[in-house]
Amino acid sequence: VRVADLSILVAAAMKVVLALALSAEALNVARNPNFAKLQGGYLFPEIGRRRSAFVAANPDKADKIISLGIGDTTKPIPEHILSGLVEGASKLGTQEGYSGYGAEQGMGDLRQRIAESCYANTNIKADEVFVSDGAKCDIARLQIMFGSGVTSAVQDPSYPVYVDTSVMFGQTGEVDANGQFNNLVYMKCPKENNFFPHLDEVPRADVYYFCSPNNPTGAVATKAQLEELVARALKDGSILVFDAAYAPFIKTPGVPTSIFEIPGAEKCAIEVNSFSKYAGFTGARLGWTVVPDALEYSDGSKVRDDFNRVMTTCFNGASNVIQSGGMACLSPEGKKEIDSLIDYYLGNAKILQGLADDLGLDYIGGDDSPYVFVDLKGHSSWDTFSTILEECQVVTIPGAGFGPGGEGFLRFSAFAPREACEEARRRISQIDIFKGQ
Repeated sequence: VRVADLSILVAAAMKVVLALALSAEALNVARNPNFAKLQGGYLFPEIGRRRSAFVAANPDKADKIISLGIGDTTKPIPEHILSGLVEGASKLGTQEGYSGYGAEQGMGDLRQRIAESCYANTNIKADEVFVSDGAKCDIARLQIMFGSGVTSAVQDPSYPVYVDTSVMFGQTGEVDANGQFNNLVYMKCPKENNFFPHLDEVPRADVYYFCSPNNPTGAVATKAQLEELVARALKDGSILVFDAAYAPFIKTPGVPTSIFEIPGAEKCAIEVNSFSKYAGFTGARLGWTVVPDALEYSDGSKVRDDFNRVMTTCFNGASNVIQSGGMACLSPEGKKEIDSLIDYYLGNAKILQGLADDLGLDYIGGDDSPYVFVDLKGHSSWDTFSTILEECQVVTIPGAGFGPGGEGFLRFSAFAPREACEEARRRISQIDIFKGQ
C-alpha cells in the first residue's frame, strides 16, 4: 500500500471515529452520585428563578419589586474603607508597589489586625487566622479537609451550605420522606427554645455546624448556651464549626461575638467569618477562618496543619486589592464606618419587626441580627411567599427552604434601602398574606 493511500485510509477512519463521537448522547464518565442526592436547586437561585418568572409574566410590575430576600448588602462601601481598596489597586500600577502572588494564608499585617481587632478578648494569634474569599468558600474547604468519613450535624432550620456540602462530599445517605438526609444529624431548634437545640437530645456527631447570630432565624445564642455547646463538643471529642458572619450586629452587652470567648473552645472549635456584612464586601469577597493551634485530631496531629495544606493547594490567596480594603475596615476610621452601616441595617430590622406586629404575628430576630423570622401560625411558607410576591411585589424567603424546621416561618432581610423596608411594610400590612390557604 502506498503511503499516500494509507494516509487517505487513516483520514477516512478518523472521520468515522469523529462522527461516532459527535453522535454520542453522553460522555463515558459517570456522574458523582452524591450530586444526584441534592434536592432541587440551591435555595437562593430558586428564589431568583421564581422572581424572574413573575417578572416575565408581569412585566409591568418589574420596577415595583422590593427584595427582602437574599442577605445581600445594599449600602455603598464607606469612604475610608473604599480608600483602602483604591490604594491597593493603585499600588499595582507602580513598580515599587506592585505585588503578584501573596501568601495563601493572607497578608501578615491583615492576619495580625484581625487577631488583635476581632479576638482581643481571646488568645487567638495571627498565625491561626487564614484570610480567604469568604466564609461560604471556607465551609467548602473545611469539608475538603474533613472528607467523606465524618458524621456532620446541622441546625434545623439551617443555612443550606452546611447541608449541601455535606451531601456533595459523600457524608450522607439518601434523602428521606421529610427531605432530610440519612447519616446527617439534624439538631432541631424549636421556637420555644429560642431556636437553640436541646443538646441532650442530639446524637453525637464528629462535626457540629452552628451559626450565631443565626441565618435564617436571627436568633442569638447566649453565653450560657455557647458554654453548653462547647462543653458538648469537648465531651464528644468533636469539632464545632462556628459561623460568626453576623457577629458585628450583636450590640447587647455580655453576648459573645466569637466562640473563642468561651473557655475551652480553642480545643474544639473552628470559626469562620466574613467582611461581607461588616462593610458591604458581598461582591468584593473577603473573609477568614480561625483554626487554633491547640485543636488536634485523635492521633495528635494538628487540624491547623491540614487546613493550611488545603489552603496552599486549593487557593492562591485573597486579592491583594481586597486585602488592602480589609486593612482599612479594621482601622479606627473603618470601624466607625462599619458601626454606622450596622446601625442602618438594624434600623431596617426594627421596621420589619414593626411589620410583623402589624400582621399580629410573633417573630424572633432583628435585635442583634439583620434577619426577622416570622411565625406564620402554621401556614405554608412557600404559599405565603407566593402571595406576598404576587400581591405586593415583595420578595421574602420561605422558612421551608432552610429545612423542615423552617416550615411555617418567613424570613425578612434588613439588607435593603430604608425606603424599601418602609414601603414593603406599607404594602404587606394591607393584605391578607394567608389568602387562599
